[in-house]
Amino acid sequence: MIKNVPGTLNLNVKQTVMMSSQRILKLVHFSSTSWFVASTGLLLILALRQAGAGWWLIFSLSGYSAVLIFLLISLYLFAIFRGVVQPSKHEHPLTTSIYYMTFYDISPFLGAFAGLLSTAGGADTAQQLATISIGTLATTFFVWIVLDPAIGSVEMMLPASREHHRRRQAHIQAMREKQRIDNERLLVKLKEKESLQQQQLLQILPPMARKLAELLGEYATKGGDIEPEVVQIGARAWRLGGIICMRQLHELATEAHKEQLQGRRFIDHIAFWWDGIGSWQAPLLVETLRKTA
Repeated sequence: MIKNVPGTLNLNVKQTVMMSSQRILKLVHFSSTSWFVASTGLLLILALRQAGAGWWLIFSLSGYSAVLIFLLISLYLFAIFRGVVQPSKHEHPLTTSIYYMTFYDISPFLGAFAGLLSTAGGADTAQQLATISIGTLATTFFVWIVLDPAIGSVEMMLPASREHHRRRQAHIQAMREKQRIDNERLLVKLKEKESLQQQQLLQILPPMARKLAELLGEYATKGGDIEPEVVQIGARAWRLGGIICMRQLHELATEAHKEQLQGRRFIDHIAFWWDGIGSWQAPLLVETLRKTA
């Protein structure tokens, strides 16, 4: 066990360094993106000023644009910092390397530095700022929009990348198929469980319905306090199968009780007495009929 300690420490150090490097790269990318947006805004302001636009127009336009730009940057940075865009190292060995990612992230600053060097010594401040902004935009566009997709496409043409891509797609397809089969099995089990529950209810509910009909028949002829027993039967039905079971039992008991009445006026006492059991709610008409009983 002691011999493995140095190897474990080295592995932990490598993981820590890798995490620190990724965090630094994300911060650099955030800074370069902010600089890119600032350069775009500065170039737009200079163009409007050269066209003769007043500051009131520039400020009015910048107010609406700032909200949209802030939203787009927030979504973009969310994708970067939360790891939405994570290319495979096996399929993109170059563009996922630390050296290329560093070059990719600092490309706006490289463009700004190139623009600064090209105007050193002779240009005024406005021209110098415009050149720096143009250098930032041009370099960023070339690296992020042209060069990076081109290199990524070339990487995907490599035999090793294509083979790994094929395996990854096959694995994804296999996982989807497995998920589909699991869902179908779960659905079959649920249907079997529901069918078994219905069969059990068909054996349990008729005696309960007959008991309710007998209680209602006695209540219609002799009166008495049968509400607690009716409520107890309703609570049992709720425990057996919820509101669906209660509705089935109510329907069976109501039909049996109507047969006992032989055409006499029917009052649905069960629906009123069961009010509050689970999610059962008594109809408003029941209370009105009960008052006239």
